[in-house]
Amino acid sequence: MRRLPFSSDYMEGAHPAVLDALVRTNMESTDGYGADPYTAAAEAAILRACGCPDGAVKFLIGGTQTNALVITCLLRPYQGVIAAESGHIAVHEAGAIEAGGHKVLTLPAQDGKITDEAIRGLAAAHYDNEVRDHMVQPGMVYLSQPTEFGTLYSRTELAAIHEVCKQYDLLLYVDGARLAYALGSDANDVSLQDLASLTDIFYIGGTKCGLLFGEAVVLPHRDLIPGFFTLIKQHGALLAKGRILGVQFGAMFGVDGVAPQPGVLLYEQLGKKVVDYAQRIRAKLIERGLPLYIDSPTNQIFCVYPDADLPTLGEKFNYGYMERYDTDHTVIRFCTSWATQEEDVAALLEIL
Repeated sequence: MRRLPFSSDYMEGAHPAVLDALVRTNMESTDGYGADPYTAAAEAAILRACGCPDGAVKFLIGGTQTNALVITCLLRPYQGVIAAESGHIAVHEAGAIEAGGHKVLTLPAQDGKITDEAIRGLAAAHYDNEVRDHMVQPGMVYLSQPTEFGTLYSRTELAAIHEVCKQYDLLLYVDGARLAYALGSDANDVSLQDLASLTDIFYIGGTKCGLLFGEAVVLPHRDLIPGFFTLIKQHGALLAKGRILGVQFGAMFGVDGVAPQPGVLLYEQLGKKVVDYAQRIRAKLIERGLPLYIDSPTNQIFCVYPDADLPTLGEKFNYGYMERYDTDHTVIRFCTSWATQEEDVAALLEIL
């Protein structure tokens, strides 16, 4: 019996519009390494959507690769990156940042988020320290939108962090692996244009948001990383068949005229139904008296589940194991994706 998929948001292939675009262009022959018209069109479309026509976009393959490459290219050898203690680069990337020679400077997180005050405190403590030259210098702040726990930074919070970064000459980088699900949340007030104006660099996630694979790194100021193309190549991150990335992001950003309604980008609307499904699951958990571990307004729902009931749940559903809560309970995650079906959600709600 097929167990219904609620463990993660990158288990399926690709959105039909993406597959259609790939099939339609499959037999074409174009230049490699992103020097093709599809990649150029996708870059232009993304920059329009972000409101930074003079910026640049570079397409990479996966999230860990993107984080490691961006951080390595931007930090000096003696610098580290500030992140939430629960941040992806601190927990789930197998030490990729440290392997690249940079320390992750972690801060306590509240619901997966760090504050401008905490960042200011860390930076101020460093520069007030008389032996700071013997220590790792903070050079960057890493955030993710949504966070590891599906929570969101508001525009006000992002702007406050941006101000602290300017004060202490810190670069601000936002990981957007699940950005489509932030944009699709009714609780979100941060747009692509806001990210372009309030950060130094961010990426638009594709792997978890309807693409076969791929992430789009947006540099609002195109010269932020001199020689970025060559550095991508040097780090083994340059896809020879670069068109595949351009075609996929082009489908999401309206290059082929694909849109759920006129003037709306597929990427910006992709997450709405997904998040609505997740919030129905959230409501059912609350109704059944199952405590939420983190109250997330996006596509990841975390709850404290009785161990005694997990075997029954696991017979029919894949869910994400997170951590032990106590001797009788486990924190688990229900995660919806672009491919989640209405009937699967209904079945999950019924068994809950």
